[in-house]
Amino acid sequence: MILPIFFDVDPDDVKLKTGLYHDAFQKHEQKFGSNLVQQWKEALMEVARIKGWDLKDTGHGELIRSIIAEVLIKLNKREKILPDHLVRIQDRVEDVMHLLDEGSPDVRYLVIHGMGGIGKTTLAKVVFNQISGRFDGCSFFSGVREVAKDGKIVQLQKQLLSEILNSKPVEIFDSDAGINQIKWRFRHKKVLIVLDDIDEWAQLSMLAAKGDWFGSGSRIIITTRDTNNLAIEEYKVYQMTELHYHHALQLFSKHAFKMDSPPHDYDDISCNIIHMTGGLPLALEVLGCSLYRKRKPIWKEMLKKLQSAPHQHIFDILKISVEMLGEEQREIFLDIACFYVGEERIYPYYMWKALDFHPKIEINNLIGMSLIKIDDHDRLLMHDLLRDLGREIVRREDLKVLGKCSRLWQPEIALEVAKTRMGTENIIALKLTGLSKDHNFTSEGFSRMPNLRLLELEGGNLVGDFKNIFSNIKWLSWHRCPSHLQAINLCLQNLVVLKLSNSKIPENWNGWGPCLENSDLQVIYLMRCYLSTSPDFSTCLKLRILVFAEHCPESPQISTSIGKLERLKRLEIIVAGMQQSKLSRSPHFDLCVMPFAICRLKNLLTLKLEGLSIRELHPSIGEMAGLACLSLVRCDRLRKLPDSIGKLRLLLELDLFDTRIRELPDSIGDLKMMEKMHLGCTRIRSLPNSIGGLESLKRLLMPSSKIRVLPNSIGDLKSLEELDLEQTQIRELPNAIGGLESLRYLYLSYTKITTLHASIGYLKRLNTLVMSLSKIRELPNSIGDLKSLKRMELARTQVTVLPNSIGGLESLLYLGLSDLEITEMPASIGCLKMLKNLNMSRSKIRELPKAIGMLENLQSLVYDGLHSLELKGVKSPIVQSLSSKLRYLSKLSLVECGLREIVIEQLESLHCLEFKVASLSSLSSLSSISLFKSSGPPLQLL
Repeated sequence: MILPIFFDVDPDDVKLKTGLYHDAFQKHEQKFGSNLVQQWKEALMEVARIKGWDLKDTGHGELIRSIIAEVLIKLNKREKILPDHLVRIQDRVEDVMHLLDEGSPDVRYLVIHGMGGIGKTTLAKVVFNQISGRFDGCSFFSGVREVAKDGKIVQLQKQLLSEILNSKPVEIFDSDAGINQIKWRFRHKKVLIVLDDIDEWAQLSMLAAKGDWFGSGSRIIITTRDTNNLAIEEYKVYQMTELHYHHALQLFSKHAFKMDSPPHDYDDISCNIIHMTGGLPLALEVLGCSLYRKRKPIWKEMLKKLQSAPHQHIFDILKISVEMLGEEQREIFLDIACFYVGEERIYPYYMWKALDFHPKIEINNLIGMSLIKIDDHDRLLMHDLLRDLGREIVRREDLKVLGKCSRLWQPEIALEVAKTRMGTENIIALKLTGLSKDHNFTSEGFSRMPNLRLLELEGGNLVGDFKNIFSNIKWLSWHRCPSHLQAINLCLQNLVVLKLSNSKIPENWNGWGPCLENSDLQVIYLMRCYLSTSPDFSTCLKLRILVFAEHCPESPQISTSIGKLERLKRLEIIVAGMQQSKLSRSPHFDLCVMPFAICRLKNLLTLKLEGLSIRELHPSIGEMAGLACLSLVRCDRLRKLPDSIGKLRLLLELDLFDTRIRELPDSIGDLKMMEKMHLGCTRIRSLPNSIGGLESLKRLLMPSSKIRVLPNSIGDLKSLEELDLEQTQIRELPNAIGGLESLRYLYLSYTKITTLHASIGYLKRLNTLVMSLSKIRELPNSIGDLKSLKRMELARTQVTVLPNSIGGLESLLYLGLSDLEITEMPASIGCLKMLKNLNMSRSKIRELPKAIGMLENLQSLVYDGLHSLELKGVKSPIVQSLSSKLRYLSKLSLVECGLREIVIEQLESLHCLEFKVASLSSLSSLSSISLFKSSGPPLQLL
């Protein structure tokens, strides 16, 4: 409701019947243009027609002035909270709003977590701006960490009380008194508080420690780089990620060009800069602003600087996080930045542990501070800017003498230091890989680097007397190492990790024997190495990891001494595919031949025997009681598992992909801890009833297997989240499928299933249902009970009618209906309020119900074959495209829609385009219309 207050003006002034606003409008026209100002004039005249209060000359001047002043202060405050140049913010806002769940009466805490410069504060400000009006009081604190560091926590408490209560600052003498005031005054108030940049629990504890300090429905939002020192187990957490390329380009362009995309002649250089900076919003903003209105040579110079070292301003901003690190954290961070990006975490872990670091704790701390990440394959990742930052920190250790820097990761510089004997005791890590040609390295070249702990080599050889030269080496990796070492007295008594790749190692391991006589050796990793026999493991009994990756044996033999590695945790023998024929003639890898060589490894956690020609597992496999992962992928002669497999009570993952196994033993049900079982491309036709005993199973994958029927006990898998039956022989799902209360992903593509049982409606957590190219003919009415379903794919099925209950899919985001015989859509389609993507390409539908206009969140509508289409009242401003190939469309009507882009091709039959908007503001949301009409009658625009 709008209630005009005419203070110091007459309604006729606002109706522009007088000249009072004449001068002001002239100035505005010069600044904003006549079109925009005309809209303002129309708005003023519209407001002036509404009955309101005429308070001119009533004596209430001071009161009105104070009210207006307060409103303006609040509006101004809100204006500052809303940042400019927002990109991809709406999706993130929606995610945060979902986590906040305003409708819930509980007091909820939300942590927005991410690295510095990722956009945490921006997101918090936008959310604050959107919802602050719905609370009894609100307050936004910026930079809590810095303020608290200066001992001004009491000042923050005063500010909080003043802003929430909308009063003068409360007198507080210490933080305890402040806490008492907050708890007493806010206990019945619904408040919104944003605490920006917190890094310690103490800061939170003095401002908003507990939910019972605040009234029902209160929300406390926290932004932080580091979650390590915050007790956030009960909080909702939103993890910020970098911008994707097209969003990054848009954000950069907004600052560099004040446009959404760069001019054509700046496309390439903008692209290069984007790739150099990644998707870090702060970096994009800083670079964009610094290049605004600059000439092309300046851009090229900036790109050159970015390629050689981080931009100074970005460096100064990002290094704040690094300066907060402890000594161990800093060393690990710099090691990763210079050498270990992309490396599996476990390998450098053992090196750091040998240095008396605490890698498990410190890596988690670095993750908590968003300085590094760990991917799904347990590899160490780092944003490119942070990697460059770490390397720049090392480079600045000594700008004049290269040999005084601690780490040399650039091969050319490392080569110069090694060849010219410029090394110093400061050097702890050296990388000599990727050089244009092989080099032999003498002992003299390394003699000046007594503290060297990491060495990476490629090709070449070591020549000379290396007595006591490499006494501190912990990590040695060598790509294409020589079959015969020329070094004498090479003794790596402190070596922890040995990684050799693409190398041919002689039968007697000539030259390497003394290196392996090492009680500290933890890891041997051989990648694509040709070797006739494994080394004698009796001299390295502390070995934890032994890997033969893409093994290329000439006459494969594994020494029986492997059975002495009582501390071994991971054993991987993964054979290169091209070597299958050789392996098939050799019994050495058959577990039945050497049961005590491997099965006696009681502490083994991971056993991967992939691509081997083994026919069966020896029953003693059940004695490996600690085994958590067993992978037999591509063991194409393996036909069965022993009953003793059920003794592996700690087994979490069993991978039998592409084996010839025909059945699972009943004992499989005893694996109560198992979370993942992969039976894809096996010859299994049915599962034993005991499968229901896998109470922890989350993923059951059987794509392209021979499975024909599922037992009713499948319904007992209460933890199952993913069931993949794609390209199987299965014809129906049992009624018990409804018992899978945790199921989120169900894949039925290319199956012979014709109908779904009504019990499908009990899958209340189902998120994705894919049935493409199956024999499915109809959907049960219970399909509408899937309230959590976000994606449903029915492409190329035999479904001819959609049940009206489909309107009950209140969370559905994507609906795939391409290549169906459906001739009409149910009116209930308009109830799918969350639907963003509707694909009806090559369908038989000729008309859409008017209810399609109720799809407020629709982003993409893909179809062809329609004769007419009317979209009315689709208000969502994020509708992006209507696509494509409307060969038969004769009339397209878009009425009061918030479309941004229309791309329609092959409009041979279209003769009428109707486009109506309620106002110019609706028209301004449409940025482009692309119509391609090569033939037919001329187009009539209405």
